[in-house]
Amino acid sequence: MRPFTYERAADPLAAVKAAAETPNARFIAGGTNLLDLMKLEIERPAHLVDVGRIGELARIEDTADGGLRIGGMATNSQVAADARVRARYPVLAEAIVAGGSPQLRNKASVGGNLLQRTRCAYFYDTAKPCNKREPGSGCGALEGLNRNSAILGASHACIATHPSDMAVAMVALDARVETLSPAGDARRFIVDELHRLPGETPHIETHLVPGELITAVVLPPPPEGGQVYRKARDRASYAGGLASVAVAGGRVALGMVAHKPWRAADAEAALSGGATAEEAISAELAQASDNGRNGFKVTLTARLGAAAIDEARGKAR
Repeated sequence: MRPFTYERAADPLAAVKAAAETPNARFIAGGTNLLDLMKLEIERPAHLVDVGRIGELARIEDTADGGLRIGGMATNSQVAADARVRARYPVLAEAIVAGGSPQLRNKASVGGNLLQRTRCAYFYDTAKPCNKREPGSGCGALEGLNRNSAILGASHACIATHPSDMAVAMVALDARVETLSPAGDARRFIVDELHRLPGETPHIETHLVPGELITAVVLPPPPEGGQVYRKARDRASYAGGLASVAVAGGRVALGMVAHKPWRAADAEAALSGGATAEEAISAELAQASDNGRNGFKVTLTARLGAAAIDEARGKAR
């Protein structure tokens, strides 16, 4: 691990100011992803700004319209255990519990979970080419071991997938992200607009500007209809996901199949038109493509998606 400096921010404005004033600074909360990447010299921050102990960013509060505002530094365990989340947004609680181990969930923050980086083996292996890690070096996964790679929204520059479970549920719930910029400006946008598809610049993963801090995620009032989160992986313990599906009423999102949590707009449109669960998920996956070893994910996602939609419909009755 390379040398770095560290400071603990007292409040959100101080945090973004510190990040703006120090070249190559990073925010750190739970550190469950960043510290691993630093040890592997994939991330090489010169300065860490600790935002994990800013109490106002760890609150979970009701909103005036019947929704919920979750602070960006609330831990995953805190959110999953909250009685309001479990009662009104069970898909979110299920998704969080499906991700990582209890030890990781106890440390991982909401903001950090949204911004965690891919688990692609070529990204983690600094001896292999990776456009996400080193722009212009190529994508080793294209002709390599790409069993877990993307089937939607990929490009010739990158076929990595986003690993978050929580983000998939938040996309299905139409949640919004609140941020604070280094200039002190606040903005809000839907979670679906946070992450970018790879295109020619897979190393630019989100629409945040350098030094912009996620301060909260706001959930709208619970949707009508059943909520379900389903995930498939090679084994139940300590294994990354192969595919996941979040259903919240009439909204559907897919996980581990693209560079970002994937809002299944075609499936939603088909469902609103009276299609069966199988027809709806097939409409979404009509645009899917494989890279040789990951073709099974198309069939897996179709079956997983149809089962989740049918289960959510059953809960709504």
